[in-house]
Amino acid sequence: MESVTRAQTKAIAVESSIFENMRMKIYTQGKKILLDKGLLYVFVGFLLGRAIILSVVSPFAVAFLATLWFMQRENTAKTLLATMIGAFTVSLSHGLFVGIAMFFFVIVASIFKNTKSQQSKIPIYVFLSTVGPRVFLYSIYGQLTSYEWMLLFVEGVLGAVLVLIFMQSVPLLSQKKYRPTLKNEEIVCMIILISSILTGTVGWEIYEASIEQVFSRYFVLLFAFVGGAAIGSTVGVVAGLILSLANVANLYQMSLLAFSGLLGGLLKDGKKIGVGAGLLVGTFLVGIYGDSSTLIPSLVESFLAILLFLLTPASWFKKLSRYIPGTEEHNHEQEQYLQKVRNVTAKRVEQFSEVFEALSKSFITAENYSYEDEESQRDTDMFLSNVTERTCQNCFMKERCWQQQFDTTYSLMGMLKNDVETGKEPGRKLVREFENHCIKSRKVIDTMKEEISYFEANRKLRKQVIESKKLVAEQLQGVSDVMEDFAKEILKEREHHDKQEIQIIDALKSIGIDLEKLDIYQLDKGNVDIEMTVSFYDYHGEGEKLIAPILSDILNETIVVKQEDISPFPNGYSFIAFGSAKEFMVETGVANAAMGGGVISGDSYTMIELGAGKYAMAISDGMGNGVRANEESKETLRLLQQILQTGIPEKVAIKSINSILALRTTDEMFATLDLAVINLHNAFVRFLKIGSTPSFVKRGDQLLKIEASNLPMGIIREFDVDIVNEQLQSEDILIMMSDGIFDGPKHVENTDIWLKRKIREMETDDPQEIADLLLEEVIRTRSGMIEDDMTVLVAKIKKNIPEWATFPIYQNKAQ
Repeated sequence: MESVTRAQTKAIAVESSIFENMRMKIYTQGKKILLDKGLLYVFVGFLLGRAIILSVVSPFAVAFLATLWFMQRENTAKTLLATMIGAFTVSLSHGLFVGIAMFFFVIVASIFKNTKSQQSKIPIYVFLSTVGPRVFLYSIYGQLTSYEWMLLFVEGVLGAVLVLIFMQSVPLLSQKKYRPTLKNEEIVCMIILISSILTGTVGWEIYEASIEQVFSRYFVLLFAFVGGAAIGSTVGVVAGLILSLANVANLYQMSLLAFSGLLGGLLKDGKKIGVGAGLLVGTFLVGIYGDSSTLIPSLVESFLAILLFLLTPASWFKKLSRYIPGTEEHNHEQEQYLQKVRNVTAKRVEQFSEVFEALSKSFITAENYSYEDEESQRDTDMFLSNVTERTCQNCFMKERCWQQQFDTTYSLMGMLKNDVETGKEPGRKLVREFENHCIKSRKVIDTMKEEISYFEANRKLRKQVIESKKLVAEQLQGVSDVMEDFAKEILKEREHHDKQEIQIIDALKSIGIDLEKLDIYQLDKGNVDIEMTVSFYDYHGEGEKLIAPILSDILNETIVVKQEDISPFPNGYSFIAFGSAKEFMVETGVANAAMGGGVISGDSYTMIELGAGKYAMAISDGMGNGVRANEESKETLRLLQQILQTGIPEKVAIKSINSILALRTTDEMFATLDLAVINLHNAFVRFLKIGSTPSFVKRGDQLLKIEASNLPMGIIREFDVDIVNEQLQSEDILIMMSDGIFDGPKHVENTDIWLKRKIREMETDDPQEIADLLLEEVIRTRSGMIEDDMTVLVAKIKKNIPEWATFPIYQNKAQ
């Protein structure tokens, strides 16, 4: 039995596949015949040749021919013939006018084909081609009255306007050019073209049902189902207006189509049945005000339109929805496009990251060689080669020393080189042994002493090159890491958090808060990102007092309000954004004074949020005082801030700044740097001190001193950055200062002990008060004189305690 079922299933699948392949083949062949061979333009031209409005006005044929002449020149001849045939099916006079007008346009367009800006002149050609034949025909018939003058002028203007409309809508028929979306103007132009085509079917009936009314209602249903009420009503108004001009008796049809499009768009959630019901309701309501004899034919027309609408394949709706703004398919198409752009961008960023990483590795390869082994041996060989060139080259004992006793000679000279390199005289035993071996021993030793300075200089230069390569490699690797992280961030799609969404919605609904919209972008620990739109009658801080505590309980971390945009009206929609609160907060204070009480200080400081839960405090002291020192310190901090905010590690950032300052100018330009980076998630702090004074951490009665020994930045091109790590606690007070404070107290033998005592004796824990008091104490010791630039930064680490406790609503409800 199971094998039979499998066989039936397989047979059904095969039949379905064959049917789908046949359908696609028929669709492809039909499309090829209609578009590639131009039969669609022939059919449209035939109907537009029949199209007449206001009984005598026919601007459609020449406008359509002009559009093809400009955009589809290869299809012009057969379309012209089909248009003339269609015109003659109406009447002989109409056929003559259309034929003369089109030939007149071809002649005018051919004469002026080499002029510039053809597209802007086409409407003028159409106006002349429409008005000229009318004037000629009216003159023959003797009917050139003021009314005819008005009609032919209106016809010419309509033709000129229609050619501009057709130029936007005709290309949409070919679908050769990919369009991610259609503008509203293009949609309206397309409807005008369709309505103009339907005007050519006026007079065609099936069981008293007008063909133009059936198809106009069908298109209204189609666009209302795809685009909603706005598009549906717009299509109804445009189609109804043009068709009512073709047949003044059908003026009420404009109201019917517009109302049906609006109602059908509002009922689109009911699928095809809902949209069809909207058309029926509109037909009944409008039909009541009209002649009772027209109600039954109108209902027949609506039923036929609904039947065509129900038979339309779903794939057509999806294909059309891709081009209508606001539809799900269009949004999905846009998302796919954005995803593709994002992937391409991320791929390019990854490639750049790989390039920088490869460059970094190419510089690091120099470190793979052991300087103590290969490089040292090579330097020794070069050194001895230079010495022997000056001493042994012309010696008659050269062959005995360097060929017969090479090992002994090389060993003795190598030991002499090692002694000379240390700066001391060679040992007596070694000298005596070398004198017994070499007849020019004293000259060799003196030459070694002369060459050793060149040897040391070359070795230092080579070492600096290696260190420089190492620094460049670290910088390139830092850039590579940042770009790699950026590529991952680009590729990181919005995650689905269905479980948390249900919990949040249920919890807020239980306290009477109904969400209009909820967007959960990220739920990573310490980096939560939630946005919601809520309606309040009268807002009293519910976001901070109610919603944030509930989110904190559900997500098991402290959530706070990041942004609020509250509606000023009752029951208006308010936007609230929530995010993770940091475990620790930093309260800061700063006090500074310029030398001599001036305005410009050589000290600069900054306190910035680096993102990712990091807070940086930095002091830079330019060498000396005044404008130049101020420029040095400001430039140092500016570079530091820009580099740190990119995400490059602090150590690499500082080395990069030092190399920039060292290479930028030949003038002496030095600056100290005192940097502290605090992790607000765990209160862990990293100190990086370059030529700066010690810092202090006050923890109750304890006082911790943080210091490192480095030269100021820019003095040397290569240096090691000492990183001092410290775990801070809540209520700890961090004090950073420039040398004007640390070395400032006068008549104090040990300023270190004096500062510790002053900090311990301070009864306040307010950062700003501590900074002010410390600066004041130093100035007092100098009798009010400020003999150097002074800066104090104080930060107090505090545990972040939310103002409102969490509400365990969801957990209680679950229990």
